[in-house]
Amino acid sequence: MGTVTIGVSIAVPEPHGSLLQERRAGFGDLAAHGIPTHVTLLPPTELDAAGLPAVEAHLTEVAATGRPFPMRLSGTGTFRPLSPVVFVQVVQGAEACTRLQARVRDVSGPLARDLQFPYHPHVTVAHGIDDAAMDRAFRELADYEAEWPCTGFALYEQGPDGVWRKLREFVFGGSVVPPQAGHAGIEDIEDIEDIERGTIASR
Repeated sequence: MGTVTIGVSIAVPEPHGSLLQERRAGFGDLAAHGIPTHVTLLPPTELDAAGLPAVEAHLTEVAATGRPFPMRLSGTGTFRPLSPVVFVQVVQGAEACTRLQARVRDVSGPLARDLQFPYHPHVTVAHGIDDAAMDRAFRELADYEAEWPCTGFALYEQGPDGVWRKLREFVFGGSVVPPQAGHAGIEDIEDIEDIERGTIASR
């Protein structure tokens, strides 16, 4: 069956996702239209295609134990000079993302792997372009703000054309999202996150 390159991420929903993707393309990042706007949980990872069912089963288990949490983006940051990346910062939900990605890469699961750099949740808006364009991205999105309730994540595969396509979505708490999770205010979801933290702390 050969190998596939996969990734796991939290999609930035509309209208924010398309807006940031267009801005990324406008800064001259040629890869922009092949990469849905996202927060990475598992970076590009190559594995045997025959292992995909085990990966999906593992991610289903990870999602089943998760709970919705608030995500908020605000302002820009950069990994330069270590890495040629400008990003929009995750200012709320970062701790939940960190816990979630650790579950995805659990040493007992099929996606156990080391990372090149310490995990830092972010939304890339420029990568590998010239410094002037990177500076422009950093400056022009400095006031950017967006927020939404995160209710799950998705598995993606990179095609031979370099484009990332969604294979499957995984919803927190099982296959059905309680109505309040999709429409709750940020205050309600913060309560959910507080409960989850208490549950985790008691384990």
